[in-house]
Amino acid sequence: MNVEARQLKTYIADLHVHTVVSPCADVEMIPPLITQESLDRGINLIAITDHNTSANVGAVQRAAQGTGLSVLPGMELQTKEEVHLLCLFDTLAQLACWQEVVDAHLPELENNIEYFGEQFVVDETGEFIRRETRLLLTSANISLEAAVTEVLKLGGIAIPAHVNRTAFSLLANLGFVPPGVPFAALEISRHLTPTQAREKFPQLKQYPLLQNGDVHRLDEFLGFNRCRLAAPTIAELQLALRNEQGRSLVIAPR
Repeated sequence: MNVEARQLKTYIADLHVHTVVSPCADVEMIPPLITQESLDRGINLIAITDHNTSANVGAVQRAAQGTGLSVLPGMELQTKEEVHLLCLFDTLAQLACWQEVVDAHLPELENNIEYFGEQFVVDETGEFIRRETRLLLTSANISLEAAVTEVLKLGGIAIPAHVNRTAFSLLANLGFVPPGVPFAALEISRHLTPTQAREKFPQLKQYPLLQNGDVHRLDEFLGFNRCRLAAPTIAELQLALRNEQGRSLVIAPR
């Protein structure tokens, strides 16, 4: 084993996790409980990907400090085609720049709590800070292709979410994976295996796949992505998804 190979570490990852600012998430999805549940399940790498917002990402990162859990900043964007897109970054500064882009394209609509649910911004202990009053469960007026371009400009990666689902997915809404758009990977849901996904949707065969929990409740963590990385960074994830330089990502149900 060479020196570089010895420096690689195994990360068990779930890169699609919501907090209480997503109105579809349970009230238990607060930073300390997300952190503890991840660790209890042997997961040591997550990404926080709330709908169209990054408001609780920093709080989860602070809750995870010193625990062995790495938390990537992210967002689940809803494009104007109503496709859900995971946007992952290395830093909160990158994510803040992305949030400015998204805010400029979100409609000025107020959240209807009775219909959509609460949108809570919290601190690292889970204590209430404020309600997000702007409607988050809506489409931003930015195309899928334009969104991917902007994410890449900021140093992030873009991954269409739950592509096999019948709503808010690439295949359901577009009917195909658009050629030439530089997706880092495609995400499949918990409802089928990678083999089943590729058999049912042959066009997926040419793309790396992830399988995340799309976690809205604590019991929805999967931790199926087994990554060999030198560090929990976007650059390392890209190498793993391409199976390059000894890095790898294998979907391995536990």
